[in-house]
Amino acid sequence: MKDKAVFTTGEAADMCSLSQQTIIRCFDNGKLEGFRVPGSKFRRIPRENLIKFIKDNGLPLDGFTDGKIKVLIVDDDQQIIELFIDVLATDGRFEVATAQTGYDAGLMTQQFLPDLIVLDYMLPDINGNMVCKSIRKNPAFANTKILIISGMVNPAEVSNLMAAGADDFIKKPFNIENVIQRITELVQK
Repeated sequence: MKDKAVFTTGEAADMCSLSQQTIIRCFDNGKLEGFRVPGSKFRRIPRENLIKFIKDNGLPLDGFTDGKIKVLIVDDDQQIIELFIDVLATDGRFEVATAQTGYDAGLMTQQFLPDLIVLDYMLPDINGNMVCKSIRKNPAFANTKILIISGMVNPAEVSNLMAAGADDFIKKPFNIENVIQRITELVQK
């Protein structure tokens, strides 16, 4: 159930260890965002909204996650992908998925529901600005962090990336231990 994209109020109550009535009250007074099923009184809560509610209210995520940080690595350089897979998998705190194009990044974001995306600025089919804007348009990913990694160091482009929705920027070549530390810091914000 923890990998579902949308929850009923009963499922949300189970995930939060609260009563269904409490979840309904929070939904009805706007503290828990979601939507009503057209033509009915049924309430539905998207995954990201439920995570936000849990974090905002200091509730444990235990029933919701296995405790691992979900990281999507988006880079067209296979060696960088393999480096991240090796380091993150060995660490044990992370669950990893990968993509090599902007198109695949969009699909994997929808399927994998990452906590953080490590994004190369220059992909074969699109640049990082467009990927950031696309992710930020979807309210379901409001809490997803985006860490751009690139050899590009033009301050104006870095500024544009931050304006497009990136949370941080790290220049290539990078120290992998520093990147891992930054991933954990961004997710804990």
